[in-house]
Amino acid sequence: MHPRDQTIFALSSGRPPSAIAIVRVSGPMAEPVVATLVGKTPVPRMATHVLLRDRAGQPIDDAVALWFPGPASATGEDVAEFHVHGGRAVLAAMFAALGEFENVRPAEPGEFTRRAFENGKLNLTEAEGLDDLIHADTDRQRRQALRQLKGLLGDRARDWREQIIAASALIEAGIDFSDEGDVPAELIAPALAKIKALLAEIQKVLAAQGQTERLRDGLVVAIAGPPNVGKSTLINQLARREVAIVSPHAGTTRDVIEVQLDLDGYPVTVIDTAGIRETDDPVEQEGVRRARARAAEADLVLWLADGAAPQSAHQSATPVWHVRNKIDLGAHHGSGEASSHQMFAISAARGDGIPELIAALVDFAHAYFGTSEGGLISRTRQRKLLEETADSLRRSIDVVGQGEELAAEELRAAAHSLGRLLGRVDVEDILDVIFREFCVGK
Repeated sequence: MHPRDQTIFALSSGRPPSAIAIVRVSGPMAEPVVATLVGKTPVPRMATHVLLRDRAGQPIDDAVALWFPGPASATGEDVAEFHVHGGRAVLAAMFAALGEFENVRPAEPGEFTRRAFENGKLNLTEAEGLDDLIHADTDRQRRQALRQLKGLLGDRARDWREQIIAASALIEAGIDFSDEGDVPAELIAPALAKIKALLAEIQKVLAAQGQTERLRDGLVVAIAGPPNVGKSTLINQLARREVAIVSPHAGTTRDVIEVQLDLDGYPVTVIDTAGIRETDDPVEQEGVRRARARAAEADLVLWLADGAAPQSAHQSATPVWHVRNKIDLGAHHGSGEASSHQMFAISAARGDGIPELIAALVDFAHAYFGTSEGGLISRTRQRKLLEETADSLRRSIDVVGQGEELAAEELRAAAHSLGRLLGRVDVEDILDVIFREFCVGK
């Protein structure tokens, strides 16, 4: 039997132990499974209090069972859900009982969602939104993912594709009736009007996005500077917990330490790097090399220094904020530094100036991500396919004077790009990549 025709099961709730655990079953064997474990097939879409028993009649757990006959289910297949107590022993007994059924197997990551996609329960942009929602760490990420899950981009893309097909039909009708005198002109003119209006709409969506795709990954801020100026103390202050070792000895941090922050709903990754200095220690040399590399890749660098340290040694196109630490010890500003950079004075040990620095980081994140609330695009894949669509529409306008056949071919390419965006055509090469990022049970 093909794996897609088999029945799958998985834990669809949090890691045990927990108060309640949800075990989901989907596929053609879902009804025999639920009927055997419950003793009968429950009333569809109604929670039923039951005593679950395995095939040998041994009790498993006092639970709640739900039965969703396909296609009116999350995956479009027959689906059963068991709400059991979330102890490890209960789940082990539950999985053992399910594994005794023929052609019933544990699900792969994302397999439930992939079956929902393949059965037309959601398109590819909605599936991507669901994945983003599962992995959302901040409220802004959650809201953006929820917009995708609600199908805003998918609905627009379907409408665009229908308009392209309608315009293409007019042009191809003009080709078919080319011997009828002025008929082609009467058909091509409204087709071109549709194409130009659609191109302007897609270009507006592309232009409005800015860097909203980056909201999925977040902003990366690197703390860099010479050794022993308080970089680890600062990251501990920002994280409000001990994430880095603080020592008075230079060179304590030799690897890159990362911490994830939620700053006013913006996802921010703060990196504590090794102190940048010349050294003969090969381990510290590697730490310095990694520090320089991560600082160069960051979206913002906080160059930390005290009165005894040079104020800048970081050269890149990345924005640099100069942060003078240890003001509680009377540290003085270093000399010879241009005033064009953002400047902050803090005490990482005592907390002076930290609220102002955090407020500035929030403002930077707001400007960096732009107006993401109305954004439709959340992934590079989506942007690339919309850009391909716009390019094809633009070419169809340019070549229509050279022949309606060329314009019709470009419109077919535009419709194909939107079909790939929705996951309806020619996407087998990317499905595995997208769905394997899901957690097991989803």
